[in-house]
Amino acid sequence: MGTVKEPQSVVLFASIIFQADDDLRKTLDDLTSLVGAITEQTPVEQFIQTTYYAKEMGINLLRTFVLFGPLVKRGTLSGIKLKTNAIEKSFACDGKRAVNIDPGYIALEHVILATTKGYAHRVYLDNGIHADLTLMYRNGAYRPLEWTYPDYAEAQTISLFHRWREQLKKVLKCQKA
Repeated sequence: MGTVKEPQSVVLFASIIFQADDDLRKTLDDLTSLVGAITEQTPVEQFIQTTYYAKEMGINLLRTFVLFGPLVKRGTLSGIKLKTNAIEKSFACDGKRAVNIDPGYIALEHVILATTKGYAHRVYLDNGIHADLTLMYRNGAYRPLEWTYPDYAEAQTISLFHRWREQLKKVLKCQKA
């Protein structure tokens, strides 16, 4: 019989897709109130990897990733996703989102996204939220899987997660000391 033990804490991040700078500022404020301090934000870039959001959110979309400071228990992810959905809804107009927030966490062994959409590779958490195994750490690097979203499989995104993984590794090491 195995011994039940708490897994290592993780660091939360979010991908934010938006069109209006004012929506981004308000979203960042809401996320800070929800999760805690943002320790890093990537430069805002054009989101051109897919047209998936165009019908709902329009064209010329922008994206940034944010990393949060406090480490959290992995089980908090589903609650965070429910709250980010509420933030998205608060910005919606006529039922169409103006902001898309995809929260997830970085662990030493993988990167997980929270989603409301179930699928074979997505593990149900609770309250209608699933965990999407997006990247897996193998042979010294995060690696995309056959179902990884193309933008998360890009070298630039993986490099970002590698850097954030190294920061997490240092924090976890300090906690053990």
